[in-house]
Formats: sequence, C-alpha cells, structure tokens
Amino acid sequence: MGSALPDWLTPVAWIYIAASLLSVALIAADIYLLGRCHRSTTTELVWVTSALYLGPFAIPAYLRLGRTSTHHAALHPTTASSTATSAAVAVLPGGGASAVAHLIAVPFVVAVGWTIAGMSMWPMILAIAVLAIAMLAVYERAASRAGRAPAQRGLTVGAAVLAAVVTVVAFDIGMVGWMLVLHFNNMMPAVTEGTFWFLMQVGVIVGLVTGYPAVKWLMSRNQSVVPA
Repeated sequence: MGSALPDWLTPVAWIYIAASLLSVALIAADIYLLGRCHRSTTTELVWVTSALYLGPFAIPAYLRLGRTSTHHAALHPTTASSTATSAAVAVLPGGGASAVAHLIAVPFVVAVGWTIAGMSMWPMILAIAVLAIAMLAVYERAASRAGRAPAQRGLTVGAAVLAAVVTVVAFDIGMVGWMLVLHFNNMMPAVTEGTFWFLMQVGVIVGLVTGYPAVKWLMSRNQSVVPA
C-alpha cells in the first residue's frame, strides 16, 4: 500500500500536520486565553477543529469570519462573524465533525481488527459516518438553541438529525470518493504514516466541496443548518 506515492509527499505531510496542530493551538488560545468567546461552546469548537483539516488556512478564515471582539465577546461578535451566514461557513461544522470522527474511528477500527470483505477501509468509512452524523446533529441542536430564551426550542431533534444525515451523505461523496481513488490507485498509506493523515485532511477538504450544495439547499429551504 502506498507504493505509488512520491517520496516528497512524506515531508510535506508532516509539515502540514505540524502547521495544523499549531493552528489549532493558536485559534484555541485566541478564544480561550484572550477571551474572544462565542455565544456557544459548539461554535468555538467548530473554529478550533477547522484547523485540523484546513491547517494554516483556517487562521485567515477565523480572523475574517469567526473572531469576536474582546469587549463583551460572547454577546457581541464582530460584524464579519455575525453576518457570516453563507453555506461556505455553515459547511465547516461538517468538516470538523469528519476530522474528529477520523481521529476516533480510524484507531478504533485498527485496534479491534474490524474488516468488511477483507478490508478495513469499509468499516472505517461506516464508523466515521456514524460518528460524524452524531456529532453534527448535536452541534445543530445545541447551536440553534444558543442565545435563545428558554421558551424558544431551536431545531427539533429530528430536524437536527435530518440536517446532519443530508450533510454527511453529501460530504461523503467527496470524502469516500477520495478514499476510493487512493485505494484503487495504490496510494493509500498505512494509518501509522503521516501521509495517511495528510491525505485524509485533503479528503475532508474535498468533502467540503461536495457538501456545500447540500448545506446551501438546507439553509435555503428551512434554515436547518446553523452557521458557525
């Protein structure tokens, strides 16, 4: 596995992974150490986890669309953040859910030796999808209730789950398609290699592209997707 990958990809992968971890730390520090909090913890986690796959590119996106003012930050986000209701921003929770699901599901499947048709890739895809749907549904439900009065319920559980399922299915068109391209072209590294995790980061970004139309459609129909 992975014999078709060029040698230069290994250092590139480790550099990008290191930059991603540093970006996670910088965004988290800006939010939690400098007091630039949001209305909900779920929204903060979306921006923190965006760096898991966008790497250093998450920082300019966060500074432009997600950073809040230090003065009463939890209640008064910056203009850029409060008006960022586009699907381009709303698709980020799906990316974060997928990235975290990879970090949980891949080691779990490897540890238990779970295979389908003799391949560990299929149970990885299944486990990642289930975890991503669960996390995204929790996000949609929690974020829709943030800042509301107790009598205002936000999204129902059913609406949150439906939005999560539609988003993840559309997202997986890109993510799973990317994994299949890697597998059938002998470019899927072992999960212990940095190139594997880098290529999964690329797959999450591909998933953002295929998930975008679904998120945009959901927002235009019933506002059932909560922007980050």
